[in-house]
Amino acid sequence: MTTDAPVALVGDGLPVPCADGLERPYLSFDMAASTSAMPPVLEAVEAFLPWYAAGQGGTGYKSQASVLAYESSRLAALAFAGRGADSGDVAVICRNTTEAINHLACRLGLSGGDVVATTVAEHDSNRLPWARAATCRYVECDKDGTFAAEDVAAVLDQRPVPRLLAITGASGVTGWLPPLLEIIAAAHHRGVPVLVDAAQLAPHRPLPAEADFLAWSGHKIYAPFGAGVLIGPRAVFAAGDPFLAGGGAAAARDLDHLAWVAPPEREEAGSPNVIGAVALGAAAGALEAIGWAAVTGHERRIARLLRRGLAAIPGVRLLGPGLGTETLPVAAFTIDGIPAALVAARLAEEEAIGVRHGCFYAQPYLNRLLGLSPAGARARRDRARGGGVTAMPGAVRASAGISTSESDVVRLLTAVGRLGTAEPPVRYRRDPSTADFYPVPRRARAGVAGA
Repeated sequence: MTTDAPVALVGDGLPVPCADGLERPYLSFDMAASTSAMPPVLEAVEAFLPWYAAGQGGTGYKSQASVLAYESSRLAALAFAGRGADSGDVAVICRNTTEAINHLACRLGLSGGDVVATTVAEHDSNRLPWARAATCRYVECDKDGTFAAEDVAAVLDQRPVPRLLAITGASGVTGWLPPLLEIIAAAHHRGVPVLVDAAQLAPHRPLPAEADFLAWSGHKIYAPFGAGVLIGPRAVFAAGDPFLAGGGAAAARDLDHLAWVAPPEREEAGSPNVIGAVALGAAAGALEAIGWAAVTGHERRIARLLRRGLAAIPGVRLLGPGLGTETLPVAAFTIDGIPAALVAARLAEEEAIGVRHGCFYAQPYLNRLLGLSPAGARARRDRARGGGVTAMPGAVRASAGISTSESDVVRLLTAVGRLGTAEPPVRYRRDPSTADFYPVPRRARAGVAGA
């Protein structure tokens, strides 16, 4: 991997129709939401597919091959998390990070009197499960969306002592990287275990082996085949009832008796997503084959070019930490006088560039980044509940990865710069039920099987 010769992904550069009737190569700046597959991942899936069979309880050759592939992927996930096969940890294969965190929230046996320490910068998936299972105590952020290890320690020092610290490894809104190692050390010094939501961190940086629990998704690490993983100590899953009950989780059962199998199998009731697991393991191996030094070096250059370029465009407000702070190649921004939804629509319809807009499932964090007061945020929320969804605050997010080149960033920056100076070539209408903008007349989508 070099500065302008990144790793190609499946589907890169597909021509898509634009509002002016021309086709342009599609450019994804939406990788914080989901990534396309790396070629080695697709190759691994295609090589495995002829050998796929139901693994649980099967004695046929294909069944045994599927079991071997699934368990090999489990070991690959443990290795990706910095754990060896004899580490005492297990890898539970889930659908995604959201399911993994809900799984852990169930298995920790929390009650309303228990406290989980977390932060205002979290994705809903690392906030809502804990708010439902326990009482949350939040670490606040500065106006630039950051906090220090000392801020986390102060929250951990409040009584009662938290049962867990649940913290993001990297912000999916701003790309900011909390000082994880310092934070984990502070928590462990106080006897508090740590879950790291590694959904955004996993494709960009090595995972912290010091964390007690880790969760991430395949679709964020170039393996969009529907699998994620929860890593944690075997002892946590060795007692009590599993998150899901069903086939494969029980060792002995009768109408009046039930005994569970050992973890991690007891946590994976039902037919497993073997293909997703194969893809997950292949992606972990492919990233490690590229090498973290190459991944980080490339993405640091992309992040600097992206954030500095956006900040230099008149009318653009870059959210989050200052340009001197290292981030992932992720940038959230607004443009004066143009709704975020219209910015995203125009980039898609006129430039064939995919970005994301809205709150990115982190509304409390975005409110703070936008400088909204608690009263202002409540007023907007109440208006949205009354049907005024367009009142909800939002921003635009451009997010890159290993496939992004410097010329891709220049293309995005040029397009964003045009939005503030050029009138739209077509008329846009806002859908009041979704707050999204669409060109009028709205174009039919073509080129996708089944569409």
